[in-house]
Amino acid sequence: MSLRPFHLAFPVDDLAAARHFYGETMGCAEGRSSDEWIDFDFYGHQIVAHLAPGQAGDRASNHVDGHGVPVPHFGIVLAMADWQALADRLQAAGVEFAIPPTIRFKGQPGEQATMFFRDPSGNALEMKAFADDAMLFAS
Repeated sequence: MSLRPFHLAFPVDDLAAARHFYGETMGCAEGRSSDEWIDFDFYGHQIVAHLAPGQAGDRASNHVDGHGVPVPHFGIVLAMADWQALADRLQAAGVEFAIPPTIRFKGQPGEQATMFFRDPSGNALEMKAFADDAMLFAS
């Protein structure tokens, strides 16, 4: 089975702020849109920001490797060079990190580069990379 694009619809408080964040700050190309939603190309996957004031943002966190990981969150597994380029881009844009770019599970199966940040509506994103993609589901 070949990997197929996923689709994720999520709430935002402000479409203009979402357009700027996902389009300009993160570099995601915009697809279709209306007065109530915007499609973005999220590394080949379709994410859709839907206007739903007051519905966005994280609600909890779980303790993972010494950090409070926001729940819920979404993101993508990038190649290490792409992850570093995105981390640099976000830092240059002044994005505030919930968990700054770091290496998690150092020296263990599943060692990964990770970073957590929020969009303007408070939705949490995690971007990660593995030096060896075969470790994605390592236990």
